[in-house]
Order: sequence, then structure tokens, then C-alpha cells
Amino acid sequence: MKSLRSLLWLLLFFSGLTGVVFPCLYLYTASQLPQLESEYDLEKLLRLSIEGERRSVRAGRADDLGRSYDWPKPEFARLPHDLIALYISEMGCPNFFRTPREDGLSWAWREFAGMFGADPPGDGSCERYLALRLASAIGIQGDLQLAVASNKIHAFMQKDELVAYDFGSMWFEQGVIGVEDAAWELYRKKLSDLTLAELAEFTLALPIHGYYGELKTCKNASIIKKNRNVILDRLGAQGLVAPATIATAQQARVGGLGFPSAGCVARARTGPEPRPAGGRQKVAMTEMSSNQAPLMCEPSWKSAQ
Repeated sequence: MKSLRSLLWLLLFFSGLTGVVFPCLYLYTASQLPQLESEYDLEKLLRLSIEGERRSVRAGRADDLGRSYDWPKPEFARLPHDLIALYISEMGCPNFFRTPREDGLSWAWREFAGMFGADPPGDGSCERYLALRLASAIGIQGDLQLAVASNKIHAFMQKDELVAYDFGSMWFEQGVIGVEDAAWELYRKKLSDLTLAELAEFTLALPIHGYYGELKTCKNASIIKKNRNVILDRLGAQGLVAPATIATAQQARVGGLGFPSAGCVARARTGPEPRPAGGRQKVAMTEMSSNQAPLMCEPSWKSAQ
């Protein structure tokens, strides 16, 4: 009985200690971060970083003359609906916009478990993934710092805003930031002008797959087409796009500047080969299976530059 009483006292002591230590640690870490109390704060930090990099990298490049360095505020309504459907499908959250935003105790538990490598089920995992990517995009590093920053970002952003800001701040290579930049680099088109087939190929370039360099330098055209069609199959199976539309897109040739109809001829470029998006370790593209989940890369592109 005495040993049981001692054990109970120890449990109470450590519970109380945890209740004091964790809040204090959170508040201290939050005080060391840039101000992140509103969407305006996040927008300001991203604009400063992205516009600065664009100016330093793109100035004087002949193929970028006339292009603006400005980073406009991301707007969900301006994104192609098919690209959004492809992204949430490949993240593994096809019902992302059909389920309520995670909040309260369930979100707090997800953040706590995530610090120890656990990933509770539910679409909240994609909310956390997006919030972590945004925290990394403003230069936050370290597991605890990223956890605190992502929690602060999630507190003032809705699901559509998380997706829009992630698309707007994705890093593909130096000076190429955001999906509009990447679409121009790969297709010399506006993002809104890409077909469903091109958007499915473009999805392979996003950080969840990390094959931007493969598309940019014209590698493995046949595998790109097969993987594009696997992505389209998954999209159709989840009911996000009509089957007839999927079938038409799967018949299209591989697009992009590197893949003209006459065959795969990479366009001339100067400088080093593009680094894979998301800071992912560069590997050759391999064929995907319909039940293979994409690699949700750690949001560490800043440290990988």
C-alpha cells in the first residue's frame, strides 16, 4: 500500500511538472520567433523573403526580362480547381474540404504527438503538413520551433488559406518560388492555362513528389507519362474528376518545354541542374503504383539551399 501511494505521488508530481514545463517552454519558444499573430504577419514575412530572392537570382536573366518580382497575396479562388484536387488527392486527404477544420484538443494532441514522430489519423495531418511547410518557408528551423510556429499559423488560417499560401510559397529552385513561377519555367504558360494532363505532370514537380528537376531537364519521359496516369487514376478513383475527363487526359502526350511532340529534347539552360523541390534527396524517377503513397517530404527546403 505504501509503495502504491508513493507511485501515485510520483505520477501527480510529474503530471504537475509537465503542466508547468510545457507551457513555459512553448511561451519561451514563441517569444524567440518572428511575429506570427495574423495572416498579415505571415504574408509580410513571405513577401520579404520571396521578392528578395527573386531580385537577387533573376535580375539580368534574358528569359526573365519583363517578369515582375512582386509576390501577390495568394488567393485560393484563382487556383485551378483541378490542381487543388490533384494536390489534396496526392497528400492523402481527398476529403480535405469536406471535413471540419481540426481544432481544440484534437489539434493540440496532433501537435504534441507530431513532436514525437506520431501521426494520428484524420485530415488534420494534412493541415499540420501545410502549416509546417509555411513555417519552414519563412525560415523557421528546429523541431520545437517548427511545431510552435505551425501551431500559431494554424490558429489564424483556414484550410483554403493554408493550401493557397503553400502553393504561393513552394520553392522549386533558386528564384523559382510558387506554382505560377514553376508553371512558367516548365511550360511557358500561365498556371490557369495548363490542361488537366499538364497539371497531373506538374503535380510530380510539387514537393510531395519532388521531381521538378526531372521535368525541367527532360528525363524519363515515358516514366513521367506512366506516373502522370497513375496520379490521374487515383484522382478518378476518389471521385474528384469525371472518369471521361480522366480518360481524355491520359491519352495526351507528355507536355512541357522539355517534351515537344517530336520527342524529348531538353531546352537549353545555363547554370546548375535544378535542385529537387522541397529539399528532397535527388533520386531518379521510378514508376509509381496506384496504391503507392507519395513521399511527404520534410519541410526543410530553406536549410537545403
